[in-house]
Amino acid sequence: MSSGSARGDRPGGDLRPAAISGARHAARELWVERPDPAGTPAAWCYSDRRSYHAGDRVDLFLSATVASVRLRILHDRATPMVVAETEPRAAAFHPAPERAYETGCDWPLFQSWIIPADLPSGGYLIEILDASAPDSRPLGHHLIIVHGTARAGSIALVAATSTWAAYNDWGGANHYFGLNPGTPRGRSPLLSAMRPWARGQVWLPSDAPRSVNALRPRAPGPARYDCVEWAFLNGFTKYYALAGWASYERPFLHWAEREGHGVEVLTQDELHADPAALDGYDCVVFVGHDEYWSREMREVVDRYVEQGGRVARFAGNFLWQIRLEDGMRRQVAYKYDARARDPVMASGDTSRLTSAWEDPMVGWPGAATFGVNALRGIYAAFGGMARRAPRGFTVFRPEHWAFAGTGLCYADMFGDEANIFGFEMDGLDYTFTDGLPEPTGTDGAPAGLQILAMGWATLGEGGRPEDAYSLMLGDADARFRTSLLTDDDSEESVRKHSRGSGMVVSFTKGAGEVFTAGTCEWVNGLITGDPYTVAVTRNVLARFCAPRM
Repeated sequence: MSSGSARGDRPGGDLRPAAISGARHAARELWVERPDPAGTPAAWCYSDRRSYHAGDRVDLFLSATVASVRLRILHDRATPMVVAETEPRAAAFHPAPERAYETGCDWPLFQSWIIPADLPSGGYLIEILDASAPDSRPLGHHLIIVHGTARAGSIALVAATSTWAAYNDWGGANHYFGLNPGTPRGRSPLLSAMRPWARGQVWLPSDAPRSVNALRPRAPGPARYDCVEWAFLNGFTKYYALAGWASYERPFLHWAEREGHGVEVLTQDELHADPAALDGYDCVVFVGHDEYWSREMREVVDRYVEQGGRVARFAGNFLWQIRLEDGMRRQVAYKYDARARDPVMASGDTSRLTSAWEDPMVGWPGAATFGVNALRGIYAAFGGMARRAPRGFTVFRPEHWAFAGTGLCYADMFGDEANIFGFEMDGLDYTFTDGLPEPTGTDGAPAGLQILAMGWATLGEGGRPEDAYSLMLGDADARFRTSLLTDDDSEESVRKHSRGSGMVVSFTKGAGEVFTAGTCEWVNGLITGDPYTVAVTRNVLARFCAPRM
């Protein structure tokens, strides 16, 4: 589906320079999305929650630069279906408060929608259309998750809504960059859920580049970020390819539906609020870029696995602890600045410090839940980060059930044609014994964990000195890892801590089982039909959805 309808159109106003403010002189510069009444026709919308049940009321808050709009609501499935269309309604432009990213928009209620009692579970795309132009393309999009009276199936797909929020720069800032005064790079540690998603997070045209450039560079040169360049030229958020429904959860859901799986979509908010959110599912799936978690969310997953649940994590970058406050309407993440700025430091209990899970002050490495750690991985084939990496996993344990029927052998690589080993990876401390990688157990790896396949990643972006201007991140993450894990800040220590890996691992925990492919781009193997990625995914879901003995 393209515009959310069956027409396959690109939306009007893809190129919206007036709706994007800021400057770009190199990859490290930023632009942010803020509404502008003088820009090309546009509309923005947010809702009072991220997920609902059949029969609930959805409150929608909207600002537009046209006089009237109508809404079209589609079940965003492999074969999209229009479920509701509203009558034209007068619209008005409402500016974003100066710090809307932190405080929310506080726009007046535009319209409410009562979800029909017979509406099936799924993701629902809300298209905002110019009512004065019957054949107009959408001016903007919003997304809600709906739970029907009956579950869609035995698989729970948990959408990485906290990571979406972290990258959402609508209104002026996110957890990375922005216009927030008094913080490094203008990033905001406090983000409101009461604002629209940035353009590209919930809907994209089919030709939008992914986070990993389609082709490896054949010669030295400046770092290129195809997705960033495309975003700037077409008026989408700089971060569209790094986090959002459109890039990750949506394509996995559509693939799973075509495979015959019934999938119920949950938000991370639901895991945070409900200790029983995963009860009764045969398998829980995480896909794409899934970086930000609260302690409550992790506790729900650990409990589920220990009691016999199966988790398939086709996702990467399990890195930051967050807190949700104000009824889950505010996300808190001080990240790199947590030790200096997070108020939790003054409490004496740093277990909820919004730092990396591997921070000794937090003391709960991600490997304890998913088998791998973010700071033992991170980048491959992204910009100037290992730009000529092979982009696939090398197989070391082909006899494992996940590789059944694939024909893959020791030292074979898979997924490289689809660039599945890329953007951000998760790995472990490891050694090699008789040609096989083994976890050292020094960083929280569960006992009995097997490393099935792996590759190498880096925390340091580099290249020729004359190309340094083009780099987005440099070695900042290598220095951060060094500062957390050692007192040695020498250049040799930074080089050591810039070395990472990406891994496919498998282990049992309690009565349950976990399979993790620690990469953000696994889903691209499903999008492109890579036979090996597809076969492994089928094997995992077949095993994890089978009746428990």
